[in-house]
Amino acid sequence: MSEKQDRTLPRRRRRRIAGTLPDDLYAYAPHALKPRPAVVAAEPEAITVTDDWPDPLPVSEEELRIVEAHLGKELDELFGPLP
Repeated sequence: MSEKQDRTLPRRRRRRIAGTLPDDLYAYAPHALKPRPAVVAAEPEAITVTDDWPDPLPVSEEELRIVEAHLGKELDELFGPLP
């Protein structure tokens, strides 16, 4: 092989051989063991919740079938079986 071809071949990476492992494997992050300062919550502001859903909410037949297939037993317990 010529020198030019030799340079284009991928080089193998050498595996690093680890030294002795620490007794505590979490010792790499001592900052994580320090207690965090307490966060004081501010007074909650009044939140206004609005929706823009139409009334009544349209539900397709496919959606009803899916809900009944997965929750049919629970719905029958809550509302009773369909007549």
